[in-house]
Amino acid sequence: MLIWILIICLSQVAVQSQYYSKSLPYHPKPVKVTNLHFFFHETLSSKNPTTVEIAQVNIPSNHNNSSVPFATLYALDDPLKIGPEHDSEVIGNAQGLTVLAGTNTTDAVMYVDFGFTSGKFKGSSISIFSRNPIREIEREVAVIGGRGQFKMATGFALLKAYFINDTNVIIEYNVTVIHY
Repeated sequence: MLIWILIICLSQVAVQSQYYSKSLPYHPKPVKVTNLHFFFHETLSSKNPTTVEIAQVNIPSNHNNSSVPFATLYALDDPLKIGPEHDSEVIGNAQGLTVLAGTNTTDAVMYVDFGFTSGKFKGSSISIFSRNPIREIEREVAVIGGRGQFKMATGFALLKAYFINDTNVIIEYNVTVIHY
């Protein structure tokens, strides 16, 4: 008898198992386009590197013809500056991961959050997740999101190698951000 009462009670309980809620109209704010210009300063080897290798796959050397090791993963925390000079004002930092993804090329896939720590966009960031052919002097990567003043951002960044040597890399960024 107790089992029948339990079955009747459980059958009366409403089960809410939808994976969505009622669709509501979306009225976005007007779209804004913001152009950003800054320099990405990366230090590869020194007492205080800003980019470090965190993992590398063990591939026999006869399978890897690239001068850059395939499947190497790097973590980065690089300063963003107003100018290319070492003593330029820091306006933020780029934090993320880059993996060398081309077996016979020097393509990297990067996920990097560009956080701004001063100026008009302090507390905001843009996110880039894109293929990055690092040996090309000029290239384009995709902006896929943002936070703060750059919520729901899309867009692109044009990168141009400004200075490269064994220990330092300076990349000029011209970014077009479309956001609300």
